[in-house]
Amino acid sequence: MSEMSLSSDVLELLHTRVSYPRLESPAPEGALLKRILMTAMRAPDHKVLRPARYLLVEGERREELGEIFAHAAQRSDPSASDAKLEKCRAMPLRAPLVLVAISKNIEHPKVPVFEQEQSVASGLAHILIALQACGFGGIWRTGDMAVNPHVKQALRIEEHESLVGFLYIGTPVGDAKRIPTLQFDDHFYYW
Repeated sequence: MSEMSLSSDVLELLHTRVSYPRLESPAPEGALLKRILMTAMRAPDHKVLRPARYLLVEGERREELGEIFAHAAQRSDPSASDAKLEKCRAMPLRAPLVLVAISKNIEHPKVPVFEQEQSVASGLAHILIALQACGFGGIWRTGDMAVNPHVKQALRIEEHESLVGFLYIGTPVGDAKRIPTLQFDDHFYYW
């Protein structure tokens, strides 16, 4: 493959990346999974602090995560309906693998916390692109559970750390929601 062809393929992948809200087994495994996840470690990282750490949740551990979500929802809203609690329990079961992305928020005089969180977020974008390149899919979710203190505590996320999001990973089911073609001039302006 020529360099020009490879560059075109990479650009096409970037231009067509989409999220897949419906995922099923299998998720990538073994060496392929490690290779995909390690793309996150090439995200921009001011002062090379390596602020990211990740928890991989699969199998029955997803049910435990669902219980954590339901308990957190109930603690936040004691009047939460049974339907809402069941929805929380089912959240991690929407994919065979859930990656919990955490920013360690390392104290540094030149690298504020928001830059470290952005580095972790950039890493998630790399993983999403790598998943699609390998025939898999994912969707990055945040919401109430990403900021709930009970969830952080149950996952042993330290007080100074941030939960950046949950990346649901698996094989896409059906077609992805297509994003309309965007126009350069609607988003980029010369200053």
